[in-house]
Amino acid sequence: MKLILNLFILLLIGFNSSSQNKETSHLTDLNGDYNIQDILIETRDGAKISAIIVRKKETIEPKAVILQSTIYVRDKGRDLNTLKESADKGYVGVIAYTRGKRFSPNEIWPYENDANDIFDVIDWISKQKWCDGRVGMFGGSYNGFTQWAAAKKLHPALKTIVPYVANRPGMGLPMENNIFINPNYEWAFYVGNNKYLDTIAGNDRQRFRNMMFKWWETGVAYNKMDSIDGTPNKWFQRWLSHPSFDDYWQKMAPYKEDFSQIDIPVLSIDGYYNDSQNSGLYYLREHYKYNPNAEHYLIIGPYSHFGAQRNGSEEINGYKVDADALINTNEITYQWFDYIFNNAEKPKIIKDKINYQVMGANEWRSAPSIEAMSNDHLKLYLTTEKFEGIYSLKGEKPVKTDFLTQEVDFADREISNNDYYPDPIIREEMDLRNGFNFISEPLEESIVVNGSFMGELRVSINKKDFDYGVTLYEVMPDGKLFHLSYIIGRASYANDITNRKLLVPNKIETIPFSNTHLVSKKLSKGSRLLVYINVNKNPFSELNYGTGKEVSKETINDANEPLEVKWYNDSFVEIPIWIDKNK
Repeated sequence: MKLILNLFILLLIGFNSSSQNKETSHLTDLNGDYNIQDILIETRDGAKISAIIVRKKETIEPKAVILQSTIYVRDKGRDLNTLKESADKGYVGVIAYTRGKRFSPNEIWPYENDANDIFDVIDWISKQKWCDGRVGMFGGSYNGFTQWAAAKKLHPALKTIVPYVANRPGMGLPMENNIFINPNYEWAFYVGNNKYLDTIAGNDRQRFRNMMFKWWETGVAYNKMDSIDGTPNKWFQRWLSHPSFDDYWQKMAPYKEDFSQIDIPVLSIDGYYNDSQNSGLYYLREHYKYNPNAEHYLIIGPYSHFGAQRNGSEEINGYKVDADALINTNEITYQWFDYIFNNAEKPKIIKDKINYQVMGANEWRSAPSIEAMSNDHLKLYLTTEKFEGIYSLKGEKPVKTDFLTQEVDFADREISNNDYYPDPIIREEMDLRNGFNFISEPLEESIVVNGSFMGELRVSINKKDFDYGVTLYEVMPDGKLFHLSYIIGRASYANDITNRKLLVPNKIETIPFSNTHLVSKKLSKGSRLLVYINVNKNPFSELNYGTGKEVSKETINDANEPLEVKWYNDSFVEIPIWIDKNK
């Protein structure tokens, strides 16, 4: 858990690091091979969007345009190189920077204006003599979000998008399942402090770690974090004022019926160990829910947030991936554009709608949907019976109602709970200090865990709310733990992320969960499954004291009475699996 902040910060800024650039001069091509324009595009509401356009000089006829929309104003060489690559491959390359960035005179508010602004940018592009009326988009993280923002109100010229590890504001960051997590605090300064990137703030990890741990140790309200830092954070404060997935978040990207009109081909690329995977797969699931005939493909494997945007990595969080898991994301992207715009073949890796690498099997498989990845499931109950000193995970529902009791003292800052983060992916031993572990009997045959596990927690607490964590492991025959998937969530939002419903103290409540990370992993005969449950209590996210007040306003003064959780033995997990029934 101690690594989570640095890992998340790297997720947000490491892939886009750049020195602070104060230049305002326009770009030139020293070699003379490209026609480079550096312009401002005016939006319908009078804002200005800074953009760069690159074309090959010998190109005369109009071309399809490859657009990137980003908040990251990187060094000129890096951004220009990506645009030149588009031009070299027979397209026109365009980068449009988020409102307020680079030469835009407007104020910077991440996420808030991208949907409308990108529509206007595409509209302007489509009317230029060098554009043949067709636009495609690609990019990762924030740049993945902007593609979906563009699809919220689809411009006729936008023909395809290729989002990698796409962010969904309000769902992955700055909050996860309605729990605010810390990484976007620093990120707001990094992208918001100036027209380029504030790498002084972005690289000052110690400043923000000190702030975070001082908040943890003193027990002041979460919304006073910037008071501890000594610098007002207007972005952080605005986000905190929207703890529900309300209209503020909904209008940033497609929501519900918005997906029904997205009829362009989409290629999504994601990773099992991408921190914001629940954002990227939200778009996929909702797209198919509201448009069952959507042409939406997914490529997913054992990649981190950065690995999915590059070529994967031979090792991730200590796990050496299978050799065939490594892909070339950039190459696949342009193969896709050639398929869409030039009638070329689809990328060979795409065999069906869902294309996934099976960890431990060194192979790729495909399925027509996420649901079709599995042909069976394991429903396992969290019992109060013990197996070799650990509570049992059993397929039969217990006949007699029973429970395990956990007490969490939020005033005690010596103990942190919920070590859910998958680093390292392979652990030597389970955590028996906090929470509860439940282990299955050894598998009688090899299976593939394929998809996102779900379940229900049956609990009663002495307060009005709590934040829970559920982690799924494979216990390999040698006793080591392989991290498969996890979820953290807020109980009061379990049934509706748009509307908080507090728990009734000392009443047995049902907390359903399903927004876990999708994974595909071959488990060998003799392996066991282990489920770890706990209460989320650590310095890396909001601390829910359970009073029912707005969580960001609670303080250590609200920790007078420890939280008591009764975990009932009719709680269960449901794990999607694939069994080779031909054996």
